[in-house]
Amino acid sequence: MAHSSPRYTAEHARAGLQAALPPLETWPNQFPGYEIAIEVPEYTSVCPKTGLPDFATLTIRYQPRRECVELKSLKEYLLAYRNLGIFYENAVNRILEDLVAACRPAWAEVEGRFRPRGGITSTIRAAWPRPGAGERTRGAARSRRG
Repeated sequence: MAHSSPRYTAEHARAGLQAALPPLETWPNQFPGYEIAIEVPEYTSVCPKTGLPDFATLTIRYQPRRECVELKSLKEYLLAYRNLGIFYENAVNRILEDLVAACRPAWAEVEGRFRPRGGITSTIRAAWPRPGAGERTRGAARSRRG
């Protein structure tokens, strides 16, 4: 049975990607070659289609170079997602790109383990550098930083 209009529009697909969020602050790293892992068990956002809340545990891992993300600013940044309409996939990828733009790590990974809705659990994982993305991602990360 064909729908007269699409259930999900291009606007839904882009929802939240350009929203103004608090800046991620950084501080100067003092040591080379180690990993930082941050777990956020109470991440929330909103489905841009249904308006229903989404809940996840986020895990952010990265190897700092010159800068480390400051945790209070990360909390404020993530709290801004609470009422933001954004799909799981877009949230995880936006968090990754904003982290990379802020602190330019050697590598980074963001994983969102989203709670079940309608009997489905989703895990979204995004890593940087992005395979096959080349300079597009690095340029996008730089441009968001300003």
